[in-house]
Amino acid sequence: MQPLAGQDLLHTQPRPMHWLATATAVSAVVAAASFVQPPDATATTSRDARAGQRSAAAPDPSKVRFPVECGPNRLDVVQKASGDLDGDGTTETVAAVRCHSETGTPPSGVYVLAQPSDPKAAPRIVATLLAPAQRLTVQELGVEGRAVSAGVLGYSTLDVPRCCPDVHKSVKWQWQGGKFIESELPVAASTQGV
Repeated sequence: MQPLAGQDLLHTQPRPMHWLATATAVSAVVAAASFVQPPDATATTSRDARAGQRSAAAPDPSKVRFPVECGPNRLDVVQKASGDLDGDGTTETVAAVRCHSETGTPPSGVYVLAQPSDPKAAPRIVATLLAPAQRLTVQELGVEGRAVSAGVLGYSTLDVPRCCPDVHKSVKWQWQGGKFIESELPVAASTQGV
């Protein structure tokens, strides 16, 4: 069998020293390349992205289409409050809405809004805390930490005129286990003729 051309030459036979020299040279080139970057190069870490989300404004309820039917009347956002309700570093908005009325106490809906992933899109409704079908009217609304609290007015019977709610209660919704848990707060008593 005839030897291959160059097989007997010393510099064509790899030795451990050759591999070490090659690895050192490649490492030096990679290290040097990491220091040389174009002037407009930027890097974003997940912490930087979360900080950007934190600085985003609270969702604007005036840009949301709520699932409330008002017929010929407009829908009013009567109260709103904002905070990081689920502890993810972003701000949510809680909005109390109801159909516009010059008299009486139309039922309210209370919704939690979050910013969409697309900055040009409207905020998303991520939870319904109080549906208008429950026939309660929100009197006050607040956010403290991860809890939403509301004072609501209602009616003890169907015989009570819709202008004059005779029941007042305080309700709290707390973010726990990936959802809002409702609890009724103690109040002195139902009030007559509120």
